[in-house]
Amino acid sequence: QVRLVESGGGLVQAGGSLRLSCEASGSIFSINVMAWYRQAPGKQRELVASITSGGSTNYQDSVKGRFTISRDNTKNTMSLQMGSLSPEDTAVYYCNIRYKSSAYVKDRDYWGQGTQVTVSS
Repeated sequence: QVRLVESGGGLVQAGGSLRLSCEASGSIFSINVMAWYRQAPGKQRELVASITSGGSTNYQDSVKGRFTISRDNTKNTMSLQMGSLSPEDTAVYYCNIRYKSSAYVKDRDYWGQGTQVTVSS
């Protein structure tokens, strides 16, 4: 069994900052990719940022220069430092991992429960 614990969401004023964290635990052999997605009301879930085990990062264009994703492979943790927040960033943010439960199986995806980020104008 895998567990993802997300933290750090909340209410912030426009222009402010928040830091989201995600900790993975359980039956994990390795994590290939860790990512943050978000889903705003009435919209589809979208990728915000991702980071591979080697440290390669990918960002949605709208957050480039404002958000920074990082991970600690020794602790299976990931963070998203969000700055210059705007009301358009308001959404439920989900932690996602692509992982292996053992060495000889395919990667699987696992999702966290989500954490609400609300940016007031």
